[in-house]
Amino acid sequence: MVEVKFHDIGEGMNEGEIINFFVKVGDTVSVDQPLVEMQTDKMVAEIPSPTTGKVKAIHHDIGTTVTIGTAILEIDDGKEESINSKREVSAALSAPEKQNIPKQKERKSPPKRIIAAPHTRRIARENDVDIEKVQGSGPAGRVLDDDIFRFIREQQEDMIQPEENITSSQARTSTESDTIPFTGIRKQIAQKMTQSLMTIPHVTHFDEADLTNLLEIRSELKEAGENISVVAFFLKAIAITLKEFPVFNAQLDEENDVIRLHKNYHIGLATNTNNGLLVPVLRDVDKKTIREIHDEMKALTEKAQAGKLTAQDMRGGTFTISNVGPLGSTAATPIINYPQTSIIAFHKTKKTPVVLENDEIAVRSIMNMSLSFDHRVTDGANAVQFTNRFNQLMERPYHLLLELV
Repeated sequence: MVEVKFHDIGEGMNEGEIINFFVKVGDTVSVDQPLVEMQTDKMVAEIPSPTTGKVKAIHHDIGTTVTIGTAILEIDDGKEESINSKREVSAALSAPEKQNIPKQKERKSPPKRIIAAPHTRRIARENDVDIEKVQGSGPAGRVLDDDIFRFIREQQEDMIQPEENITSSQARTSTESDTIPFTGIRKQIAQKMTQSLMTIPHVTHFDEADLTNLLEIRSELKEAGENISVVAFFLKAIAITLKEFPVFNAQLDEENDVIRLHKNYHIGLATNTNNGLLVPVLRDVDKKTIREIHDEMKALTEKAQAGKLTAQDMRGGTFTISNVGPLGSTAATPIINYPQTSIIAFHKTKKTPVVLENDEIAVRSIMNMSLSFDHRVTDGANAVQFTNRFNQLMERPYHLLLELV
């Protein structure tokens, strides 16, 4: 008998919610066949079968949250058939009346296969909807978001009126407020942000960068058929700056009283998705060309939006950026992605009159940015020098040519 357990599928992930079973008791499965779909704080992941055999038991229902190491189901691989198990089979044959009840319960535990996207399942869970009761209108009976909303409306129409003994105060409370489930990724984000703020003394340094020359170069590249995101230039410049100021690419090890300066430059990309804030990691930014950075960043962002990030995509970040400018942000105090030591946010770029060195006034493209850092490992002067160096690379983007690989 082989137990299939919920194993560690990502850094810092210690629990997950069962959102779908692909098998039921009695099914024959093969090696690497998907068995169960799990929603962790970062992603939706499938747990494959470690062996060939028959599903013997399913221990948990859909919607159950389990921790790392919990056995989810059992597979009979036919290799361990003890004398006791044979006796149990004989006893079952001789006393069918006593065995009928547990067998019926066992058959009922695995739910039927429902075709639905993770986002649709999340909507159902958050609204306490049993997705098995929803009639799907999509291809092959697939349950769509609209099917969930339609089911909710129908349930609300069929609801009976509240009992007369409910006080007017209680009635007003129930009608004057709505609730949003504080679960899943939203809850995990809250826990991690609280841990960061409770652990790290945050200081945020605000600055601005002149992107006029960079945007002109990007425009020329676009006319030549090279549509490169401006963030790809930011990432290259950040990698260069981190090499010169390694304390911002570090981790404080309080147990051993050392600050560990990372030699890898794995930059996390804070990404807003329908499931919450996710931070995929672009690895070895210092070793990549700007075109490679652009292509890999685009691929990671698309995976995040589609809910297809893997544990490896989320692991090992040494620094984080947040590009909120396209949303119209002017300023913020970003929270450090613990246990990193800093994070930078890029805000809105707008045309601004600027006094040049020769006292002439010119209209320039100015971007605001905010750098939060761990005041235990560095000070404000270093933060100013850090953004000064980044600004220099933005104002004279041809200096990036010296770092191409």
